[in-house]
Amino acid sequence: MRLLFLTDTHFRGTSPQHRRDNLMETQKEKMREVAALVRELEINAVIHGGDLWDSPQPSLAVGAEFGALLKELGVPVYAVPGNHDLFGQNPATLPRTMLGLLARWGIVHLLEPEKPVFLRGGGVVVQLTGQGFHYDMDRRDPLLDYAVRKKEGDVAIHVVHGMLLDRSLYPGAPCTLIERVAPFTQADYTLCGHAHLGFPDTCLYGRWFLNPGALVRLSALPQEVQRRPQVIVLDFTGGRPVHRAVALKCARPGEEVLDRAALEEAAFREERLALFVQGIRSGGDYLGLSLEEIVDSIARRQGLAEEVRVEALRRLGKVQAEILRRE
Repeated sequence: MRLLFLTDTHFRGTSPQHRRDNLMETQKEKMREVAALVRELEINAVIHGGDLWDSPQPSLAVGAEFGALLKELGVPVYAVPGNHDLFGQNPATLPRTMLGLLARWGIVHLLEPEKPVFLRGGGVVVQLTGQGFHYDMDRRDPLLDYAVRKKEGDVAIHVVHGMLLDRSLYPGAPCTLIERVAPFTQADYTLCGHAHLGFPDTCLYGRWFLNPGALVRLSALPQEVQRRPQVIVLDFTGGRPVHRAVALKCARPGEEVLDRAALEEAAFREERLALFVQGIRSGGDYLGLSLEEIVDSIARRQGLAEEVRVEALRRLGKVQAEILRRE
């Protein structure tokens, strides 16, 4: 029984300005290497930590290209929706998205927290659950999203698309610390996406928390230049669970694919953005810069009824879907 975990592939048909390569071709090359690993290591299933797509409704050509590559893995693919897979970060929009379409076709199997999937092989039973992104992620009680019960089986794995970290990014940043979850979850492995830089493998209270980082480098941050995209292989065949990171051989050095001028421009933007965030916080204490986060922050500050907040976010998702449809 061997599983392969990857996350944040952000499939897309265009290249950001700071990429020197053809990003779509690079993503396809990486998926072909993942498929080779599946065959070479005799992987039983692939697990995806969310943000398969860079936008919830890519063109049909892009959807067909990467949908075919997912199918060609030749093993079941289990995934949770990421924030980029949804309109307005709203899980209710999933049926209208490319991920929802792939799920209906059976190319991807979506994981849910209270509906465990059991994988059996080699005398081992693995309980698999997942929690996709939603607009209260890392804002409400984190145990609702990150802590699960082991109902049956030898190993429990919980997959979450949320800002689970070993340490806080900065004061006020919406995130969940591993130390907050570890004493309460019964998952032997919590596999996480969303934080593109990943974090060191962490074991607390006998529970493992893993995030290998995004499979694709979409930002021009200096940390991304140094990072090597990788996947994680979990092996349950030796009597006890073990895991290891496997760096992708086809991933070129960051200096080759990320433009230095764009890096310097990104550093300048980060500095200006920090000043902008500081100004917003001093005036309104808004914790996020996305439209969804600003709407959410305004609603909470003004004490609006929950149904008003949810309806505002629903309408925002609808508008985003209409904008994408017209493009």
